Amino acid sequence: MNFKSFLIKYAEIAIKGKNRYQFEDALVHQIKNCLKKCDGTFKVSKTVGRVYVEAETDFDSDEVITALQHVFGITRICPVVRVPDMGFDDLSEQVIRYMDETYPDKNITFKVESRRTRKNYPVNSQEMNAELGARILDAFPEIRVDVHHPDVMLRVEVREDYINIYSKEIPGPGGMPLGTAGKAMLLLSGGIDSPVAGYMISKRGVFIDATYFHAPPYTSERAKQKVVDLAKLISKYTGPIKLHVINFTDIQLAIYEKCPHDELTIIMRRYMMQIAETIAKQVECQCLVTGESIGQVASQTMQSLNCTNAVCTLPVFRPLIAFDKQDIVEISEKIGTYETSILPFEDCCTIFVAKHPVTRPVLEDIEASEVALKDVIDDLVKTALETEEVILCDSERF
Repeated sequence: MNFKSFLIKYAEIAIKGKNRYQFEDALVHQIKNCLKKCDGTFKVSKTVGRVYVEAETDFDSDEVITALQHVFGITRICPVVRVPDMGFDDLSEQVIRYMDETYPDKNITFKVESRRTRKNYPVNSQEMNAELGARILDAFPEIRVDVHHPDVMLRVEVREDYINIYSKEIPGPGGMPLGTAGKAMLLLSGGIDSPVAGYMISKRGVFIDATYFHAPPYTSERAKQKVVDLAKLISKYTGPIKLHVINFTDIQLAIYEKCPHDELTIIMRRYMMQIAETIAKQVECQCLVTGESIGQVASQTMQSLNCTNAVCTLPVFRPLIAFDKQDIVEISEKIGTYETSILPFEDCCTIFVAKHPVTRPVLEDIEASEVALKDVIDDLVKTALETEEVILCDSERF
């Protein structure tokens, strides 16, 4: 059967109160945005408790479904036949036609589940279940009923103006629509974790910008391109990302020359956080986001995280804080960033790594070590900010 419409289901939005319409409007807006990258033209509309996508021209169904699977807030995508309100006999014919065209192989089990939002429809839900099931069995004797574990759950919804017929539910990403929870600055590197953190925070409705710390000549242009490619990949979910590229080489060299080597990672991380926060405030972000997970490396112990937090006034969110590495890898594989993340191009964090980094730094000791930088660091940070490069990262197609 050639479907021309999709019923979009959501979950968490439905429990919102008087401002629920704002979340629904945001979802409709994001659906329209994602469909701009698909061939064809589409009408996106909402009614009480439902959002619909209707094709107005020829389109690629697989492409549209893939695009919708990147829209946060969607939990199910249902190819649906929408028919005008009609008598029960005509509806039965439509249902039989649907089953015939959708399931050429009739060696299946099924169950009918009906709902009426329009309670004056002359047949109630239980009667519809029984009668439609009986007529399907009459039309296709080889089909069998299974009310507990059917192969096909045939759903018939009597709405105010239309009747929906559908049986397939394709999973969406869930979460909340973008634009409903503010804006964040992601510290993005070329590793596995930070792209996943960006995906996870965006799943809660947060727009993101990103900051990347580049260290030429110790890191190559290919390492920078790798981060741009990662930003483009997650932009399929997050929307366009402004990537702020900061030349961090001189700051790293100063820290390397003037500070204890076992504290290098912590001190570098603190200046990254300060610079990212400065940019975040300039572009009106409400928080910083990192891909850190407790205990994964030396800079991610409780004590280390406390030292890096101390330089920030904005809240720092860490969506992966309690994730195992395998959990993070599985998400990166699902969202398509893993293969790019493991490309062997070093980012600036891996160049100046101490052989024996401190794992339980004391904030007062770190601050005392940073005094050695006082004559140069302000100018270095100012130069880094003044020479930032901003790259707009946006996926072209799904």
